[in-house]
Amino acid sequence: MALWQANHVRDALLDAHESLEVKLEIIHTKGDLILQTPLHKMLDKGLFTKEIESALLAGTIDLAVHSLKDLPTKLPDGLAMAAIGKREDSADVLIGKTGDTLAGLPQGAPVLTGSLRRAAQMLDVRSDLDIRPVRGNVATRLRKLDESDAAAIILARAGLVRLGLGDRITHRLDPETFLPACGQGALGIEIRDGDTDVADMLAPLDDMPTRVAVTAERTFLGTLGGGCQAPIGAFGRIENETLLLTGMVASLDGRRLIKRQITSDESTPQSAATLGRELAEAVCLEGAREILDEIAANAPKHPC
Repeated sequence: MALWQANHVRDALLDAHESLEVKLEIIHTKGDLILQTPLHKMLDKGLFTKEIESALLAGTIDLAVHSLKDLPTKLPDGLAMAAIGKREDSADVLIGKTGDTLAGLPQGAPVLTGSLRRAAQMLDVRSDLDIRPVRGNVATRLRKLDESDAAAIILARAGLVRLGLGDRITHRLDPETFLPACGQGALGIEIRDGDTDVADMLAPLDDMPTRVAVTAERTFLGTLGGGCQAPIGAFGRIENETLLLTGMVASLDGRRLIKRQITSDESTPQSAATLGRELAEAVCLEGAREILDEIAANAPKHPC
């Protein structure tokens, strides 16, 4: 997936600047190498980014392409988000072995997911499901589904489509009700802060509606202080010049799920950040802070 994303950005750069030369540098991160530990037990917030950002700061590379959902909401000093590409569909999807929808899965069916957010929302809808952890890239996760007794797996639609695997989808989960990860489906392009030459080259790749939507989502997440250790989801979008943001915080078992939507008549990155903070404060008033504090109190105290 990372290679597809890097090639996608390279091609977009070459389309915008015909004479440009672009060289890909493949960097393996800690998150790529440690595949046996569930993500929520790995407390390093830079799990999929730290080695890449170190190379960027050192000048070994000039830009870094990230799945925005994997990028911590606070960037390291010296780095900036130069462009956010046009977003693919942010929805999660179900891949059922027998073509099932989420509602149509058998009672007590085993379902694979590596996400606490997905698990909590599934259990909110279907408390009978047997949620089982899974790690690995998309191909590995699909193989694990095929080779196991699990009935289904939940994955991001964007990754499947980008890899030409969209035909395996059996049920698209509406992102307005089954909330995606903050930034899901979008690519963020990170550069050294102040590198105006690279920033200017990347300017044609920046999609403002996507930037506005994901800014609202990521500010919501950052204000709550959550990451992969807590079931937090958000979905921002612009409809008829109105910015809508839906956010949720859930307990790990899905029995408590707080969801709220707010809107803004402005659709700028600045108004999006304000909206994200307001939504975080609103869900905290309804009990989200207590849920997050309880999860944090029971979380591992050291990285695995």
